[in-house]
Amino acid sequence: MSPSYIERSLETAIRRAACEFPAVVLTGPRQSGKTTLLKHLFGENYGYVSLEPPDIRATATFDPRGFLDFHKPPVIFDEVQYAPDLLPYIKERIDEDRSSTGQYLLTGSQNLSLMERVTESLAGRAAMLTLLPLSRRELEGQPDLPLPWEGTRAVLAGESPICDPWPGFQRGFFPELAAQPDRDSGLWHAGYVQTYLERDVRTLRQVGDLTQFQNFLRVLAARSAQLLNLNDISRDLGVAVNTVKAWLSVLEATFQIIVLRPYFANIGKRLVKTPKVYFTDVGTLCYLVGLESAEHARRGPMAGALMETAVIGEIFKTLTHRGIQPRLHFWRTSAGVEVDLLVETGRELIPVEIKASATPNPSMAKSIRVLGADLSSSVSQGWLVHSGGVTAPLGSGVTAVPFGRL
Repeated sequence: MSPSYIERSLETAIRRAACEFPAVVLTGPRQSGKTTLLKHLFGENYGYVSLEPPDIRATATFDPRGFLDFHKPPVIFDEVQYAPDLLPYIKERIDEDRSSTGQYLLTGSQNLSLMERVTESLAGRAAMLTLLPLSRRELEGQPDLPLPWEGTRAVLAGESPICDPWPGFQRGFFPELAAQPDRDSGLWHAGYVQTYLERDVRTLRQVGDLTQFQNFLRVLAARSAQLLNLNDISRDLGVAVNTVKAWLSVLEATFQIIVLRPYFANIGKRLVKTPKVYFTDVGTLCYLVGLESAEHARRGPMAGALMETAVIGEIFKTLTHRGIQPRLHFWRTSAGVEVDLLVETGRELIPVEIKASATPNPSMAKSIRVLGADLSSSVSQGWLVHSGGVTAPLGSGVTAVPFGRL
């Protein structure tokens, strides 16, 4: 293993998929470590071709059969969204020998366009997996650590050594920054956003003015963790509401945001239907709102939104990296009672309240108790995630846990 390689939770799911399907498609945002992961797991036995260089792309596009004859399986095709017309010919090769698994490993950074072509060409032949930036547990060398409410993990009350999460929030969780701790994270995120705009957004539909789209990114970042009012954003930017909707779909398709939708249940209160939006990487959010230091992040008015982004991102990444689709919601009544996150497990709902404070107290869990009264049959024990070091019961089935032990 390379000394700079960080073990990823998704490794188990990728190995399993490669043993069960002829092809595996690994999607995710740029710089999330897709190529590094596949080369680490399969590099000794697989060929590798990046489809991003124009000459390679042209060969794959104009002579796909000849290209596949030259690059025989098993092979990794990187950034396959640049040569989507290659996919029907990969299907043709797979159908010649459906019994062979793990023939083609494909990566891509644009979920919307790539998914459409994969669905058309490789339905039933490819496993779809997603790799996001690092989770905290991956960064700390515990990629398979269960979440606190999962039965295989005991969460012990007590005080943990204080691990200040704010420097990590401000820096973000992309592997390249983790591997280079002296790298200027502000400069890195500036380059990342610009590269994202030029390479990904430019190629997707309904984005004409990149400068206006960059303004949209900053406006959206300032509203992170709030109920999303499309009309307000439309008015602030001077663009149509349908344009804002299209731009949101672009961000979601390129894995830059997590859209959290409200939970609906048959109870006697009208629940808010408007979603919330969180950036997938909290460091990207800090950059977009101009937070240049951990102290600025901790003390500023965005502290609560940053904490919510980090916690929701951690849970979303942990579940996604198991190869499953997270079912996450928030709960809010028209009277304003809100639980920040509901994790739907299939059997029950796990309520999670999120506080930027380092000092949890029972009053912070009030909304979880209200939720429990309304949905008593399906709500499990609640959790309050905070920025301090204390794990402690808060009464009435709620436990406070630090972000560092989430």
